[in-house]
Amino acid sequence: MTLADNLPATESVSTTELKIEGLNEPVVLRYFETMNASEFEATAALFAEDGAMNPPFESPIVGPDAIASYLKAEAQGFTLSPRQGIAETLEDTNTQVQVSGKVQTPVFGINVSWLFILNPEHQIISATIKLLASPQELLNLRR
Repeated sequence: MTLADNLPATESVSTTELKIEGLNEPVVLRYFETMNASEFEATAALFAEDGAMNPPFESPIVGPDAIASYLKAEAQGFTLSPRQGIAETLEDTNTQVQVSGKVQTPVFGINVSWLFILNPEHQIISATIKLLASPQELLNLRR
C-alpha cells in the first residue's frame, strides 16, 4: 500500500504550500500538514500497519488506530512549524528523515526534532519526537 492508496482520489499528497528547507519528502510534508489541520486519522494513515510513534516521555504508540487515538487525546491545538530537514537512504533501503522546528501547544512553545524512518513504500515505520530543551526549561514548563 502506498501513500496514494490512503488518500481520497481528489486529494494530492501535498495540499498546501508547506515548505521545509532542504526537504521534499511528500509523506513527511503531509504529516505536518495533517497534524496542523488536526486531521489525526489522516496523519495516522501515513504510518505502516506496525508503524510506531515515539513521543517524548511516552512508550511507543504502535499502529495507525492507536496513533490516531493518541493524537486525538494529546495533540489538540498543537501547531507544528518545521524549519529544515534532511533525508538519506539507509543501507536497508529505508529512508531516514530528520526535521527540526518548533511546536506551539496551547500552553507553551518548544523547539523539537523529528526523526522519521520511511519504508520503500513511503509509509512511516517510525516517528520519534524529541524536545530540544534544557532540563531547567522543561522544569519551568511544569509551573
